[in-house]
Amino acid sequence: MSTRSFGGTLLFCLSLIPGQAQLAQRPATEPAPSASRTVTLDVVVTDKSGKPVSGLQQQDFTIVDNKQPRKIASFRAVEGGGAMPAEPVEVIVLFDGVNISLAEVGIEQQAISAFLKQNATQLPGPATVVLMGQLAVTLGPTSSRDAQAMIAALNRNRSGQLVTGKQLNGYGLDGWQELSLYTLDQLTAYELPRPGRKLLVWISPGWPLLRTDVDPGDPDQGLNPKEQKAMFPTIVDFTERLRQARTTVYQIDPSGLADADGFGTSQYKQFEKGVKSANQVEVGSLGLQVLADQSGGLVLNSSNDIAGEITKCLADAKGYYTLTFDGPPGDGKNEFHALEVKVGKPGLTARTRMGYYAQP
Repeated sequence: MSTRSFGGTLLFCLSLIPGQAQLAQRPATEPAPSASRTVTLDVVVTDKSGKPVSGLQQQDFTIVDNKQPRKIASFRAVEGGGAMPAEPVEVIVLFDGVNISLAEVGIEQQAISAFLKQNATQLPGPATVVLMGQLAVTLGPTSSRDAQAMIAALNRNRSGQLVTGKQLNGYGLDGWQELSLYTLDQLTAYELPRPGRKLLVWISPGWPLLRTDVDPGDPDQGLNPKEQKAMFPTIVDFTERLRQARTTVYQIDPSGLADADGFGTSQYKQFEKGVKSANQVEVGSLGLQVLADQSGGLVLNSSNDIAGEITKCLADAKGYYTLTFDGPPGDGKNEFHALEVKVGKPGLTARTRMGYYAQP
């Protein structure tokens, strides 16, 4: 990915609620609010074939926080798909028209339309369709299961609100990465006070993972200390905002098999280990694939069936377990805690978010 600059202002609009109300501006470095030390984990359990497993009990689970077991404060098995949902679930499908080629834009749009026509009434919760374009970001109607209404929103003319370069400053090193992270920041700010679980399916090849992806003329892949110090609070804030909003991120690469041998298809895993301090920050620490994996979501980059991949992501809402525990105070500000959920039955794997930041 080459270095790109906006050269001035952008058009940006987020209209998530009736009346086209705008989201409040909130810098990424502002600490996410938290009423308690309670940590909530949405856990998907699968067998060796990848099939979701239901029927487990609280005693089947162990929460490990920084290699220490934690007492489970509450437990709930959620079975989706019924007429009355067990809890609120929101679906956001984000159509990335920025980080891809013009040809891929059309492919994405057709795939999302096909998915909605086939599955709108089967979604685990009300859906919002998002278009992130080079000139504007607009959202379709929320609280909707009407496929035609969402498709019309996806295809309608775009309008936006001016956003200055200053508002994007500090979100990343590359212009399109900044817009992408700004969009995620605004979405999580909106979802934070809303109850229930959220599934954010982001259809995009992702953002820079190396310094050379941002500036091909720079042989140095690392960040300087000033850049690391500036990006660390952003990483903390995204991690905590996604956790507190109970938002799981899923990345689908629209290039599919064309990118199967690309750097981002597997190498992103070298960046997914939690960042404990500023001197550990790398460009890839804010990669879309990394944020998805860390949130307990999926990274899907080996299929051309976009509609099928969306279905795979949303299957997480059909059956999962919600566990809570009381997190300990940190010894200092922004102390990273690695998380793992173990299942005491052979052949089963638990997938959930990988960590959180504790405060004193």
